[in-house]
Amino acid sequence: MFRINESGRAAHGTRPADETETMTMSVTQQAFRAAMSHLAAAVNIITTDGVAGRGGMTASAVCSVTDAPPTLLTCINHSARLNAMIKQNGVFGVNVLAAAHQDISGLFANNKEEMEARFSMGAWSRLTTGAPVLDEAPVSFDCSVTQVVEAGTHTIFLGEVVGLRVTEGEPDGLVYFRRGYRQIVTMQGGILPGA
Repeated sequence: MFRINESGRAAHGTRPADETETMTMSVTQQAFRAAMSHLAAAVNIITTDGVAGRGGMTASAVCSVTDAPPTLLTCINHSARLNAMIKQNGVFGVNVLAAAHQDISGLFANNKEEMEARFSMGAWSRLTTGAPVLDEAPVSFDCSVTQVVEAGTHTIFLGEVVGLRVTEGEPDGLVYFRRGYRQIVTMQGGILPGA
């Protein structure tokens, strides 16, 4: 058990008796999913190509791990066709989407759409590994799988970034928040007052 102390750091131990206790609720799958909908996340298309074929899907479960060596992770459900494809191909691409990419995000999120048909929208190329990268994505990371971790219903793929491409002009980003697409825009002046 831990609490946050006055310095803002986590302190282990129990709470003093005079501190107000908060109500906790059972963490059901439904409650967890509802709570996670409040966590804004970048919308990405995860891609792969190789012996298992070319495939891709929309995902928000992407995170940087370290910059030495540059490494990303993505979490893919065991039931997703892309899961087995990445395991066999050993590579994946992370294509961060811009606000204008809602349609392509929807296409890659459609589980009924054949993998190859998903690539009918957008212009695609390759960097180092052969994983498809979306030409107009604000940024694309080309990754070689270095570690695979099974966790509950998902596989966590860690990949060393062996290539990347950043689009000039910094288009506005696309995020998913409270079960809907949202657009990230740069505020005039760039910084909030008092920040």
